[in-house]
Amino acid sequence: MAKLASFFLLALIAISIVATTALAADGQYHLDAARYGPGSLKPTQCLPQCIRRCSHTQYHNACMLFCQKCCKKCLCVPPGFYGNKGVCPCYNNWKTKEGGPKCP
Repeated sequence: MAKLASFFLLALIAISIVATTALAADGQYHLDAARYGPGSLKPTQCLPQCIRRCSHTQYHNACMLFCQKCCKKCLCVPPGFYGNKGVCPCYNNWKTKEGGPKCP
């Protein structure tokens, strides 16, 4: 019985490794730098991208204000609702007077 349980555990681990490798090779875990990188947007695209970025925050008005300001300067809005700022260095590195992040 112990051999059978060991076999199933080993098979489960092998399947997990193969599935993770297949998903990573498919590009699902990689961000497309051309789509989200610096200068990837036109100024007219800032509003819809900021609406997407700020749609899940409870501070919607402040998020929209600073997101649009950052987008107009950097021509970039990171993917997702939070984080991922590394794909847009300008957006990531713009700080407030106190040293905190300016862009949401």
